Amino acid sequence: MAGGADFGQLAEDLSPEDLRSVLSVFVTDVRRLVGNLTATAAAEDVAGFQRVAHGLAGAAGAVGAGALEQACRAAMTRTDLARADLKPTATALADLAAFVDGLDAAARR
Repeated sequence: MAGGADFGQLAEDLSPEDLRSVLSVFVTDVRRLVGNLTATAAAEDVAGFQRVAHGLAGAAGAVGAGALEQACRAAMTRTDLARADLKPTATALADLAAFVDGLDAAARR
């Protein structure tokens, strides 16, 4: 799935139980990292924001969430990232975290 999330390789390589476990860890990581992004944005800490974006990019890449990984890598490598850019980006990522929470809740039903 170009740019989106492609869990196909994970599904091929892992048992269903292991796949659920990996995705559960990812959900936990997304929640934590988005909280950290929100905090660094509120503090207007560009370098901190980029460090957290690096961690989120790694987590996204590990599960095949390509669009999220690309967005995070773009944020972490921008040399012109300004304080004014942080809050809208953190808000968009918080929306993503809410979406991930919804997926997690649906998967547990």
